Amino acid sequence: MWRWNSTVALLQVDNVTKQFAGLTAVHSVSFEIGVGEILALIGPNGAGKTTLFDLITGMTSPTHGEIRLNGRRVTGLDPYQISRLGIGRTFQIPRPFGSLTVRENVEVGALAVGMSPVQAQTHAHQVLQQVNLEEMAELPAGNLTLIAKKRLEIARALSVKPHLILLDEVLAGLRAAEMEQALTLIQTINREQGIAVLFVEHVIKAVMAIAQRIVVLDHGQKIADGTPVQVARDPEVIAAYLGQEDKSA
Repeated sequence: MWRWNSTVALLQVDNVTKQFAGLTAVHSVSFEIGVGEILALIGPNGAGKTTLFDLITGMTSPTHGEIRLNGRRVTGLDPYQISRLGIGRTFQIPRPFGSLTVRENVEVGALAVGMSPVQAQTHAHQVLQQVNLEEMAELPAGNLTLIAKKRLEIARALSVKPHLILLDEVLAGLRAAEMEQALTLIQTINREQGIAVLFVEHVIKAVMAIAQRIVVLDHGQKIADGTPVQVARDPEVIAAYLGQEDKSA
């Protein structure tokens, strides 16, 4: 049962390290996300961003450190337990159940967090309306276009009625107009439902457009944490990441 604790941050990542056979993917990373906040996690490829998502959602356990949701320690819990506590997640490569319908994909998540079949069906209908997929509800998920699959990923993250959603490069592969639609959707979810957002993204213009705060990783370590303006002016961030973006533009 979720009991709200207004005295602590929604998510606390405290001195978290993850090692794989001697390779340190994440090293002593700490940050917090407040209730209803939109926080971007950026950095070069291999910086440890997706590994950090895996740690927060219980897909792997930290070598050292602790993660807390609403003050409760979730380190070591299984992914389904963390999901039930209020964290939804998308994946960089969409992972729908291709043979199930769009509606059934969302219902699976709702059922996994304890809703009855009737509740799951009602909730799936509401979520699909929200992400503009209601007209595709009975189509096989495997037949969707890329933009529709990205929307379904967000719908599946919302299916667990989260307090926090983790979005892993939901803009990757989208055209400019599709990116605008996706950003509007994320902001609407945040504003109308109060759901906090932690998102990984390489499109810096998009990050600057919607992030209230940015955490920057490089070689598994946090090198900056601040507002978009503060991070954009940070010499270490420019050297490690934003300078690369300028050269490739």
